[in-house]
Amino acid sequence: MVARQLEEQIVGRFPVGRRLRVLDVGMGRGTQALRLARAGHQVTGVEQDATMISAAREAFAGEPEGIRERMRIIEGHAGDTGVHFLPGSFDVVLCHGVLMDVEEPDALLAGMARMLAPGGLLSLLVRNGDAPAMRAGLSGDWAGALAGFCTTAYGLKRLTSTLAGIGAPLHTWYGVRVFTDTAAADAVFPDDLDALLAVEDRAGRTDPYRGVAALLHLCGVRG
Repeated sequence: MVARQLEEQIVGRFPVGRRLRVLDVGMGRGTQALRLARAGHQVTGVEQDATMISAAREAFAGEPEGIRERMRIIEGHAGDTGVHFLPGSFDVVLCHGVLMDVEEPDALLAGMARMLAPGGLLSLLVRNGDAPAMRAGLSGDWAGALAGFCTTAYGLKRLTSTLAGIGAPLHTWYGVRVFTDTAAADAVFPDDLDALLAVEDRAGRTDPYRGVAALLHLCGVRG
C-alpha cells in the first residue's frame, strides 16, 4: 500500500522520466530504496542497525550494476542528516516506521524538511496516535484498549501542525492497515488477495475508515 501511495505522489508531483534524488532515513532492509532505484532514481539510505545494513547490502548485491550504482548506504543515526548532507539536497525524503522510536521526533522532522529542495516531497509512515486502542479492543484485550486511550503518540492533528511549522505542510494522507492490522504476522495470504488490497486501498483514502488505521502515511511538500 505504501509503495503504491508513494508512487502516486511522485507521479503527480514530478515530470515523467525525471531522475529524483531520494533520501531514505531509517532505510531498514532497503525495500523502498531498492524499488525506487529500480525506477531510475538516485537513492541514499541512512541506517544505524548493522543487521539491517547487511540485509540491504545483500539485497542490493543481487541487482544489475546500473541499479547498484544508483544506491548508497550511509551508516548513521536518523537525526544526523545535517551532518552528512547540505540543505535542499533531495527531491524526496522518506522516513517510514522510524518516528515512533525517536525521543525527539520534532527535531528529526525539522532536520528532514531541511534536506528537501523547494517543492520536494516528504513521505512519513507513522503509528496512528489517534487509534492505538483499536487492535487491542478488536482482539478482546480490554486492559490494552484502555491503555491505548492514554497514548501520547503522534496523531493526525499534531503531525499536521508540526509539518506546517517546519515548512513542509501536509499535502495529503492515507490510512494503512485499516482492516488487516489484527492479522497474525505469519498469516497466509488469502486466495482473494487482489480484492483485499483493493479494499485496503479504498479504505485508506476514505473517511472515516482511514482515521482509525493502524498507520498513517503522510505526504508533506516543501514550500
